[in-house]
Amino acid sequence: MARAQGARAQMALAFETIYGTPPASGFTKMPFATASLGAEQPLQASELLGYGRDPLEPIKDALTADGNVVVPIDAEAYGFWMKGAFGAPTTSGEGPYTHVFESGNWSLPSFSVEVGMPEVPSFAMYSGCMVDSFSWSMGRSGLLTSTVELVAQGEDLSTSTQIGTPATLSLKRFGHYNGSVERNGVNIGNIVSAELTYQNNLDRIETIRADGKIEGADPSIAAMTGNITVRFADATLLNQAIGGQACALTFGYALPTGEALTVSVPRVFLPRPRREISGPQGVQVTFAWQAAQQANGDPMVSVTIVNGIEGY
Repeated sequence: MARAQGARAQMALAFETIYGTPPASGFTKMPFATASLGAEQPLQASELLGYGRDPLEPIKDALTADGNVVVPIDAEAYGFWMKGAFGAPTTSGEGPYTHVFESGNWSLPSFSVEVGMPEVPSFAMYSGCMVDSFSWSMGRSGLLTSTVELVAQGEDLSTSTQIGTPATLSLKRFGHYNGSVERNGVNIGNIVSAELTYQNNLDRIETIRADGKIEGADPSIAAMTGNITVRFADATLLNQAIGGQACALTFGYALPTGEALTVSVPRVFLPRPRREISGPQGVQVTFAWQAAQQANGDPMVSVTIVNGIEGY
């Protein structure tokens, strides 16, 4: 009897033409570390009386399909998740290509994801997937991964794959040592760690349907937040927080072979932080920043990826 193992699990993704309808082709194999994407349907216990102490059989409740995938931040595959989060990019160049994803789109693309465990065999197709949020942490060492939160319309199970042979990508991962954080175009000194989170704040359309699935998910007011932790060595960030001024933050990675990923947040506000002295070691200060749209209405955040893919 075969038993499912994560080492043999497979994931593939393709964007949909019609929401909730998996495309017949065009799937791409996606690298991932973990996945909690799944559908669940709880049971409602019977409340009826007069049938003795033992309860009557329960009934099914509404179906919920969502979860997250933890993926490597790389030069090629991560662009698919960025397209889900922001919409199709503006692409320029003739190889390498520069893809610019921008926030602010009212309409976001949906996609289908198949997660397969071939040894059972069990293949789950999640249709109507949309990116609710993505986040990651920057540090000095360790594996660089991003958590992508998804909302799906539903799950369909099969004993065989429904996608044929998916396309494959070259895995070119960025590492923490490839990273940089800049304020107004200048590297921030004494930075210990950084976190950033983008949220679409999807609003699920939970209509009455015979199949129990949602009607869709509409993007609401977006949010770009995070924090930066620095060794307290000067008052530059503290003075900005006290004064209420905005600054531009840029989080970037670059490989020696030319591939790059840059997150630009042009208008960031810092809160006034607490400066705690917890012992004889160096004093660290954490600024939990928030971003806003630019004064001229330009996007709150843009993600630029440079790679060899012609288009997403």
